[in-house]
Amino acid sequence: MNETMTTLLNRRCVRAFRAEQITDEELNAVLEAGKYAPSGANQQSALFIVVQDRDTRETLSRMNRAVNGGDSDPYYGAPTVVLVLADTTKVTPVEDASLALGNMFNAAHALGLGSCWVHRERQMFESDEARRCFASGAWRVTTSAWEPAFLATPTANARWRPRARTASS
Repeated sequence: MNETMTTLLNRRCVRAFRAEQITDEELNAVLEAGKYAPSGANQQSALFIVVQDRDTRETLSRMNRAVNGGDSDPYYGAPTVVLVLADTTKVTPVEDASLALGNMFNAAHALGLGSCWVHRERQMFESDEARRCFASGAWRVTTSAWEPAFLATPTANARWRPRARTASS
């Protein structure tokens, strides 16, 4: 089997990470893969916000927990969170953001990084607090596709769940 198929078939969500930050080279490679994702009408509407600042990451974690009602870190301790947005004035914003995430997850796996998709971001970013955090006088994006990925090096004891089914089942 070729390397691309091996990556696609073996990538899993990871929920146990080392505390150290990923390298700039790793981050840039993952973002580049996201930029090259297909998009509706080639409008390339996906935008990325990288959060590596500890305080901002903790704010995101707290806001996400408020939506979910839980008390555990929804990002599982990963030091890098990438928010993927898409401009709702474009043809297919949700699809564009989702395809970008898929490319980023596969790239992360190919580089030996772990990643996971966390939901509830759309609800989280509907709050007044979130709007204050990410709106600025010069930069505003009207979005319907707030979805996060988080990236980090998996711990040695990270376990992957087996696939629930295969293409032939």
